[in-house]
Amino acid sequence: MPRQFAQVDVFTDLAYRGNPVAVVLGADGLADDDMQRFAHWTNLSETTFVLAPRDAGADYRVRIFTTGRELPFAGHPTLGTCHAWLEAGGTPRRAGEIVQECGAGLVPVRQGSAGLAFAAPPLLRDGPVDEPLARHIADVLHIGRDDIVDLQWADNGPGWVAVLLASADAVLAVRPGDVGDLDIGIAGPYPAGSPEALEVRALFSKGDGTSGEDPVTGSLNASLGQWLISAGRVSAPYVASQGTVLGRRGRVHVSRDDDGQVWVGGGTVTCISGTVAL
Repeated sequence: MPRQFAQVDVFTDLAYRGNPVAVVLGADGLADDDMQRFAHWTNLSETTFVLAPRDAGADYRVRIFTTGRELPFAGHPTLGTCHAWLEAGGTPRRAGEIVQECGAGLVPVRQGSAGLAFAAPPLLRDGPVDEPLARHIADVLHIGRDDIVDLQWADNGPGWVAVLLASADAVLAVRPGDVGDLDIGIAGPYPAGSPEALEVRALFSKGDGTSGEDPVTGSLNASLGQWLISAGRVSAPYVASQGTVLGRRGRVHVSRDDDGQVWVGGGTVTCISGTVAL
């Protein structure tokens, strides 16, 4: 049966410079295996399926799949899915705010000057990383343990361990090995006065025995923002650069409102639209 389909580039204003997500609209009735099979076939970092909400406070429900597993939450799929839903004629129940239902709960999304932005969800796990794991992460990144300025758990669904290096150049110089079953986020600051505050990289387990690097990652930038702003290592609002080593130009806009809520946003561009037989 044909279902409406879009492929959206996220965290960019220029098509094909950000991180794409495949979005299947009207996905009610699809079995889990159908969703996973299609996500494996698209071979993108994530594919999403939009369904009728179960929660009365949500505008739609989304399920998010990598090529090998389902995620409770992911950032760029949240923005790309919201973009596709709005473009297909979706109307939020509350003016100015869209509420997405996903495995991590309800996630508000709003329109800002830099594009759509989602409210960073609460961390499922935070706090210090034990020293044996810290040394293992240094080995995976092929850097010295002393090169790590700080690190901590920053898990908001995908399972991130966040690693702070001394500079953006140090982040760009990392040549990682196989991350195994870890999801590792790396960040380092640009010099004061630069257009971007941080360079960010995301190394992840695909769930099928292989690992990769994500071009631009909303969930990681959300948890990094929560950590680094609270620790006083970066001031909000700021812009993070990601995808440089992959030939992309992702720009993630991170802010914090008066209530302390961190918001993560950026541009979204439809690159492919049509129908898919599912």
